[in-house]
Amino acid sequence: MGAAVRPVRLAVVTAGLSVPSSTRLLADRLADSVGKQFAHSGRAVDVTVVELRELAVDIAKNLVTGFPAPALRRAIEAVTEADSLIAVTPVFSASYSGLFKSFVDVIDRDALVGKPTLIAATGGTARHSLALEYALRPLFVHLRAQVVPTAVFAAPEDWGSAGDGRTAALAARIARAAAELAAVGEQFTVGAPPAVGVPATAASMTGLVTSQEQEWNRG
Repeated sequence: MGAAVRPVRLAVVTAGLSVPSSTRLLADRLADSVGKQFAHSGRAVDVTVVELRELAVDIAKNLVTGFPAPALRRAIEAVTEADSLIAVTPVFSASYSGLFKSFVDVIDRDALVGKPTLIAATGGTARHSLALEYALRPLFVHLRAQVVPTAVFAAPEDWGSAGDGRTAALAARIARAAAELAAVGEQFTVGAPPAVGVPATAASMTGLVTSQEQEWNRG
């Protein structure tokens, strides 16, 4: 018998400030969809959710002292040791939140190199979706993470009733992004079997994302 394949370690960073939070809701839906995509290839997923709201004071202290508190250290380790990452932030002033950026700033700048990453955001209007491409994606490309092509944005009108057109569109974006992350993530887990049940376009995401990073870096 072959060696058992360990679960995929998925870190989910969510920077929502309220309880409940649409940012956390989107993060949970993305994580669930990614888990289902990995399940197509017989892979279990171990999900760790990092709620930045609960770490706000520790993050601020770390920025000043350079020393993370135990809870923050565990959160950083969960992100840096994960096989794949989902990062979700609310959009404030046309960009990612200050809390989200502060957390990124306390992570070693080389810790996310090559890590398969799905970016997502929430905001009060669909116009804020542009922040994904001119703020959030460049941030992770700068950190040399492997960001999948599909980013997911959810505005208030996207949380409609079942069967609503906007709700269906959000579900489709979530499924597409999850398929891309799972396809790239398969390359990052030792002994992983070939992806099954993932669209052919997603199965070649590694090359697409690498080309995308090169374009950003040239800019």
